[in-house]
Amino acid sequence: MKELTFSKGLVASLMLSAAVLAGCSSDGEKEGSGSEGEQVTVDIFQFKVEFKEQFEDVVALYEKENPDVNIEITTVGGGEDYGAALRSRFASGNEPAIFNIGGPQDVADWKDNLADLTDTAASGAALEGTLDGVTVESEVLGLPYNQEGYGFIYNTRLFEEAGIDPASITDYASLEEAVKTLDSKKDELGLESVFAFPGKETWVTGLHLSNTFLAPEFDNNVLTAFDAESVEFKYGEGFKKIVDLQNEYSKQPTVSLDYSQQVEELFSLERVAIIQQGNWAYGSIAGIDQELADNGIGLMPIPVEGVEDTGIPVGVPMYWGVNKKADEAVIEESKAFLDWLYTSDEGKKAVVEDFKFIPAYEGYDTSKISDPMSKAIYEASESGNTIGWVFMGYPTGWGEDVLGSNIQKYLSEEATWDEVMESAKEAWKTERAK
Repeated sequence: MKELTFSKGLVASLMLSAAVLAGCSSDGEKEGSGSEGEQVTVDIFQFKVEFKEQFEDVVALYEKENPDVNIEITTVGGGEDYGAALRSRFASGNEPAIFNIGGPQDVADWKDNLADLTDTAASGAALEGTLDGVTVESEVLGLPYNQEGYGFIYNTRLFEEAGIDPASITDYASLEEAVKTLDSKKDELGLESVFAFPGKETWVTGLHLSNTFLAPEFDNNVLTAFDAESVEFKYGEGFKKIVDLQNEYSKQPTVSLDYSQQVEELFSLERVAIIQQGNWAYGSIAGIDQELADNGIGLMPIPVEGVEDTGIPVGVPMYWGVNKKADEAVIEESKAFLDWLYTSDEGKKAVVEDFKFIPAYEGYDTSKISDPMSKAIYEASESGNTIGWVFMGYPTGWGEDVLGSNIQKYLSEEATWDEVMESAKEAWKTERAK
């Protein structure tokens, strides 16, 4: 089996430590701690809507093998604010046993509720560097979901029919030229527009898109972003150009366009040629057009003016945390389930083949990675053509509630770009000064 190697940019974004994490047992099987006849309920509150059904199926399999364990799943994501929903759950006293956290900022916010997972088999199997952002004073406080990457997803048939070679798009100028070519051939290609730009989704604009332009400012290192007292937007003009290009050549109105419309109604039906998304969109596309998903799409980086060879942003999207304030039996069963999910043969098969995840753990047959976007991301990681996920180090709420919301105002012509930038800079400083 060929093991994953990390690029310089990805290593930085994952805060690579010098220590090599210990391996896990060969099959990763772990018995639950519940006494026979006593059922333990594990309440999972998670964000990833893309694998909701597959996750529920795998949980049902685990429950069948472990009749003393009852797992209840609540999924909040897509157009809903997971962070706000999670805070509401804790405030209500209905605290989940397992929940999701991001990088170092989330760890700081939720540290009092996070159990130490250092002794889990999954912790021992995690790929080198993937745990450093959730490790505090030698305690591992989260287990990675997977690896993900994003960029511009494009329709290969439409590009070919328009006479565009994706490999020729290496900077903003060549991207703009390709977009104008596609726009000039909309009628013959059957397109409504070139892009579907989901301005309604502040995570797309305020987190993912901004990350592409802030990663080089923070040296591709999430801890540098986390420790920064201010943000300068050194590549702010390039950021503006990509926002403007997507908006100008997008299905309108972009400010009310959401993820579902973007991916399912427009891209999957080949009504647009390009969308900004990541490999998590594969399932949605495949659910509408399997042939398109498997053989008709490609993924290219979002170009940053002033930076040569912009790579695909690759990182760990979220981590599983276990509520240390839960009953001891619930904590142990939560750990047992996560170990089974990522280190048992059945769990590993589901992670790659059913969830379509790029594993963040050792012991996987990476040749089983099947969809073209995940393959492209894996290959980019091996070749070193990646950039970091510094948005995990943004101040709490800054990316979506401040920057993303202000970009919506810009798209609605209620604010200038300078106003968006200045407001974001001031909010960053204010939050860091607390």
